[in-house]
Amino acid sequence: MTGYRRILAALVQKVRAKQAMSPMNVPTLNGSSCVRTLFRCALATLFIAVLGLAPATAQVVALVNGAPITELDVQQRIKIIQLTTHKGMSRQEALKALVDDHLKISVMKRYSVEPSVQDIDNAFTNMAQRAHTTTQAMEQTLNKQGVSAAAFKFKLKADYGWSGVIRGKFASSFQVNEVDVRNAMETQKEADKEKEATASNMYTLYPITFVAPAGAQDGARRTEAENLRSRFTSCAEGLKLARILRGVVVRDAVKRSSADLAPQLREVLDKMEIGRLTAPEVTPQGIQMFALCERQNNDSDSPAKRAARDQILAKRFDAESKRYLEEVRRQSMIEYR
Repeated sequence: MTGYRRILAALVQKVRAKQAMSPMNVPTLNGSSCVRTLFRCALATLFIAVLGLAPATAQVVALVNGAPITELDVQQRIKIIQLTTHKGMSRQEALKALVDDHLKISVMKRYSVEPSVQDIDNAFTNMAQRAHTTTQAMEQTLNKQGVSAAAFKFKLKADYGWSGVIRGKFASSFQVNEVDVRNAMETQKEADKEKEATASNMYTLYPITFVAPAGAQDGARRTEAENLRSRFTSCAEGLKLARILRGVVVRDAVKRSSADLAPQLREVLDKMEIGRLTAPEVTPQGIQMFALCERQNNDSDSPAKRAARDQILAKRFDAESKRYLEEVRRQSMIEYR
């Protein structure tokens, strides 16, 4: 009751302040009768809140180490999952996910590895850029779906920081050796292994661009590019020729593994003769081609091995994350309402 008395006293002070400011608009009450009237009004306000007449979304449904989770948080989490995964989520699942996120953030604070506001803002901006939009447009899209940017960033913070906690705390678990990779590859289908084995190369490529303004790439520039391609028979001579052409940019060599390239491009590069150019392609900068100057076998980082290594790391991360989160849960104060 002490807490209620403090609330009532605050309400009394607020009403008295209003009386002092507008004496002509408030009925005159003397002494104790004034106080009794104010207390009755305050009690009525409290009873309305207790009876659930306050907005349902503001209702606290759980406390995690003292941090509240409201019904609004739960509903927004359901919408976030629908937006990001196009899958449904039950209320119970959403509440559990929010409890887990609060536990994760409490661990980050304990170890002083909590991501800063700037870190999360940068991650949010990067997500917007990958979606080919701006942060403002992304926030507007979220708001239209009934999700606040703050709720979205809260989940982002939990995911972003927790990954660092697990990889730092259990670093030894993420050391993958060749035996682990070979064993993982043995579980793959034989057909998949054969298909991937044909594309385990490292390519040295020189990007060559015939600069052209937007809308002018299909004219004379494309003809010039095709002409160079027909005369390009070796990287030693062909690159020299390309560099002296007007409006042509030859960039520094780049190295790409088969695992970094799309299957269609891997197939093209594997069939190409060394010292030749790929077919011209239209880009925002102009007509672009690639000179294939070297192709080396790269079994140490084939697509099959990289996929197997990533699969191993993902499984180990999930296992360590679940185990440690259960340990944190047992040590925490969680109250459902």
